[in-house]
Amino acid sequence: MENKEALVYTFISIFISLQFLFWRFIRPRFNAGQTRHLDLPSHTPIVEGYESEKFLSYMIRKSKLVNQALDEAVPLCQPPVLKIRETMRYTLLSGGKRIRPMLCLAACELVGGKESTAMPAACAIEMIHASSLIQDDLPCMDDDSLRRGKPTNHKVFGENIAILAVDAFIALAIKHTVESTSLDVHPRRVLRAVLEMAKGIGTEGLVAGQAADLAGEGMSFDNNEVGLQHLEFIHIHKTAALLEAAAVMGGIVGGGSDEEIESLRSYARCVGLMFQVVDDVLDVTKSSEELGKTAGKDLISEKLTYNPKLMGVEKSREYADKLNREAREHLKMFDSDKATPLLFLADYVVNRQN
Repeated sequence: MENKEALVYTFISIFISLQFLFWRFIRPRFNAGQTRHLDLPSHTPIVEGYESEKFLSYMIRKSKLVNQALDEAVPLCQPPVLKIRETMRYTLLSGGKRIRPMLCLAACELVGGKESTAMPAACAIEMIHASSLIQDDLPCMDDDSLRRGKPTNHKVFGENIAILAVDAFIALAIKHTVESTSLDVHPRRVLRAVLEMAKGIGTEGLVAGQAADLAGEGMSFDNNEVGLQHLEFIHIHKTAALLEAAAVMGGIVGGGSDEEIESLRSYARCVGLMFQVVDDVLDVTKSSEELGKTAGKDLISEKLTYNPKLMGVEKSREYADKLNREAREHLKMFDSDKATPLLFLADYVVNRQN
């Protein structure tokens, strides 16, 4: 009996070892010898096994580089500006998934650009994101006291300084993009990237979404279709606009063609909507400790959300999967090896737990 068990364990060990060798050495070499294009009819996540570890390493490496660049972009200085810089750094360097800068860098590399070329734009879009978080948490907006597991910015520094930090972030984002982008990038591309960022912030983007979000609080609709249209407007502008700007800015400074840039725009818009759908589900299914922010806040504030007001949890999840499939479709024109980080990123967004 013992000999039989030993034999079984031996066969299992050999099988696992062969699998490891295949995924570690043979599969990558096989893939490297081909130019594959995307053919992904299923929405089944591709982030699994050895490939999942590769993507995790990719995210960690990109996040470290972004954090280092952000730290250098907003250094501490002497009073009276010191207080503002401390306020900015508090939110900017308080963690976060760095999805927007990662999207910017991946988009640049996808169209043939270098990581270093897109880093100023990636930092700029994260500065804008940080400013939007400070603004969103203010008493006159969502009135929240917890962000990323820490007291919100205005709770620590006061509303007046928090508002000044928002203004400072927007100015610095523009300045940093213009001054720090490589001289190898044509000035017209830099200008185009800045214009894209401005569009993502103003009445064509974030501001419009925030205004519609405030208007939607406590609002009742005669039918769900009208409610969904209003909600989609909010999230295309408030959430998707910055993700869209991140991808497009990366494509622009990376030297992408108009067709490539528009494909990236469509992909990022799907990811942005998907991000918000998942966020709405997490808001009612996770605790404050798990989320790092106040759970159930949207429901208490009577905000218009995909869930539970209009769709419910299950339909919201189905919609997120549909958006993931659509996002993949928009990347079909690219070589799949180069597009893999963006595919992984979409899967990461749809499967995130906080």
